[in-house]
Amino acid sequence: MERTLGCCYYPEHWDETIWSSDAQRMAQLGLTWVRIGEFAWSRIEPEPGAFDWDWLDRAIDILGQAGLKVVLGTPTATPPRWVVDKHPDMLAVDAQGQTRGFGSRRHYCFSHSGYLQESRRIVRMLAERYGQNPCVAAWQTDNEYGCHDTVISYSQAAREAFRDWLRVQFPAQEGNAGDIEALNTAWGNVFWSMEYRDFDDIDLPNLTVTEPNPAHALAFRRFSSEQVVRFNRAQVEIIREYTTAPIAHNYMGRVTDFDHFAVGADLEISSWDSYPLGFLEDRVGASEQAQRAYARQGDPDFQAFHHDLYRAVGRAGSNGAKPRLWVMEQQPGPVNWAPYNPAPLPGMVRLWTWEAFAHGAEAVLYFRWRQAPFAQEQLHAGLLRPDSENAPGADEAAQVAIELKNAKNVEIVQSNVGLIFDYAAEWSWNVQPQGQGLSYFGLVFDHYCALRRAGLSVDILPPDATGLEGYDLILAPGMMHMPDPLKEALNNSGAQILIGPRSAARDAHFSIPTPLPPGWNGLDTLVARLETLRPDLPRPLEGGGSVQNWLETLEGTAQPVLSLQDGTTVAVRAGSVTYNGAWLDEAGLDRLVADLCAQAGLEVTVMPEGLRRRDTGAERFWFNYSGQSIDCEAGTVPAAGVLRETLG
Repeated sequence: MERTLGCCYYPEHWDETIWSSDAQRMAQLGLTWVRIGEFAWSRIEPEPGAFDWDWLDRAIDILGQAGLKVVLGTPTATPPRWVVDKHPDMLAVDAQGQTRGFGSRRHYCFSHSGYLQESRRIVRMLAERYGQNPCVAAWQTDNEYGCHDTVISYSQAAREAFRDWLRVQFPAQEGNAGDIEALNTAWGNVFWSMEYRDFDDIDLPNLTVTEPNPAHALAFRRFSSEQVVRFNRAQVEIIREYTTAPIAHNYMGRVTDFDHFAVGADLEISSWDSYPLGFLEDRVGASEQAQRAYARQGDPDFQAFHHDLYRAVGRAGSNGAKPRLWVMEQQPGPVNWAPYNPAPLPGMVRLWTWEAFAHGAEAVLYFRWRQAPFAQEQLHAGLLRPDSENAPGADEAAQVAIELKNAKNVEIVQSNVGLIFDYAAEWSWNVQPQGQGLSYFGLVFDHYCALRRAGLSVDILPPDATGLEGYDLILAPGMMHMPDPLKEALNNSGAQILIGPRSAARDAHFSIPTPLPPGWNGLDTLVARLETLRPDLPRPLEGGGSVQNWLETLEGTAQPVLSLQDGTTVAVRAGSVTYNGAWLDEAGLDRLVADLCAQAGLEVTVMPEGLRRRDTGAERFWFNYSGQSIDCEAGTVPAAGVLRETLG
């Protein structure tokens, strides 16, 4: 598949006299795609029912005449003031009961039926007008669902919709409107006299004296995720009435409040917004030492993790076709929203772009074309400065465009290693972390980093994966609820399997199962007790490394694989299944990964600090995230550089 470049553009921000020259410069730079429109509702419909399409018609035509393809975004992430005035209760409410007001973006509650109708109306008007426009070659729904903590809302609309959702989850017996006793039993509401007489008694799990029932909190997280799916599907169904062009949504890094696989099942393209420097400070969770070492490069694994994750999300909507992955927004310079906002090292914009292609992206779009001189993002760099002169990122984008003309198309093949990621497990850990700062995402990401340090390429897999044949090693750490079909698929895969810690620790309604976890057929071990550890009190492993954060006491006859220095068993194995009852540090995880690879017949190549590799069908890519050149078996990789090696 051809690899292409693009940018995000806001014609409504600029005098129309420069649109044509902008379009010509984009084409000359080597760009193919231009995303527009996702924040333009107030210019499209300045007053209720009064539409101004002329400017958007001209903008699309000018871009098309320059040979550019348009990605048209639906503008529902930024409803105008008049929409809020019409529906004053459409605003989301935070956990403290405060309304989140107008004056920024993403100011709506997914459960508000009036806003859903307004969204359907504007999407239909947009799709009717541009669905058959030859210049509009792709669509984007909304913008960055979940950004700014906007999935969870404690509004009256959410309260009423949640009650209706629960009635469906606990269906009626003998014609009643829902089985409230089934809910009470499933949630364990006999505890603290929390039993409900009717679904209308159920409130939202916030503003309680102490923590709410975890089953209640998890159910609300599931409901909130399904509201996002419903909102997105409403737009997709309308757009598809008018066009056969592919539809995307642009997800974010480490936003896990909704199930991206479920949203992705309705889309042809999975895209995400990649901001390596902002994410390093804002959401990677890197140590201070790592933040200093990679301040101008980004974390060596965070972008790759999300490329692999969203390639899997793209597979959810592929209907048997090859999954389609895009980077809809790629950082080209300093951003404005992180605690610290340095400039990338020279070469990093090129590296990030090629890394996306190596992990399966077919398009990388830079955010944005020109830096805005006004409003909230005026310190967010673009390919151009506010005075329209090239910023450093433009030169690196142009270099990639030239390289693409002479490069082979990157073919993605199944990797030897699979890593399961489950959004519901993230919600479960969030509801009951059992230790300060502990998260499912952090646990899975630690395992991903260990695999990458071993020189391995990884496929991320959804939690309902069934066809797992062809993998030599599959990891499912921390997946608190493991349905029987997944267990069966793992057992039938023929791969070495790693589960734990905390895998299969709860049933679907957040109760501890009996027999005790993990309850894996053929693996004689159970978790008799667990404890979480202070950061300054790790437990050393026999042979090197240590346990941090989480430690389970295991009982049974399964073969020990790792032990503490005091002889306490940490990880066990029976046949092809390994259970690890601890959160291991880097050294411990590296030892465990090496052992698993030996069992699976996989070769481990320990990567130098800052160097990573990625195998495709015919090539091996080497990416150097460090500030100095590094020698590897394929040659010397320059600082902030990329090396491509043809595989035999």
